Amino acid sequence: MASKMIFLNLPVADLKRAQDFYTALGWRVNADFSDENAACVVVDANICLMLLTKDFFTTFAERPIADTVAYSSAAYALALPNRDAVDDLTDAALLAGGTEETANLDRRVQEAEVGMYGRTFVDPDGHQWEPFYMPYQ
Repeated sequence: MASKMIFLNLPVADLKRAQDFYTALGWRVNADFSDENAACVVVDANICLMLLTKDFFTTFAERPIADTVAYSSAAYALALPNRDAVDDLTDAALLAGGTEETANLDRRVQEAEVGMYGRTFVDPDGHQWEPFYMPYQ
């Protein structure tokens, strides 16, 4: 196990649907850490998603679960190795039932000025993803 990892705990309305969505992106479920309440989706060696049924998610937080379909609560930015990877991931998300959001045009122009390229998709539970490419020098 890596010395530092990120586990994003995401509440989902339908665990099977969420698993199907994320595996369609090319990510895999780690069955050792999955059951009827949760699925561990491995994004890479240092990033995992814990998809949690809403009932199970309530055992982790005292505050109400945000309605991420109606409101934006977070944007998960994911750096990728090139523009094609951004397009491939976003296109896979759209084919799997996600929706694409168009970002503010001024923001995209500013990003392009520094060589950055990104797109935005939202999963069926309303979780917003920002895959992007930026050349690191």
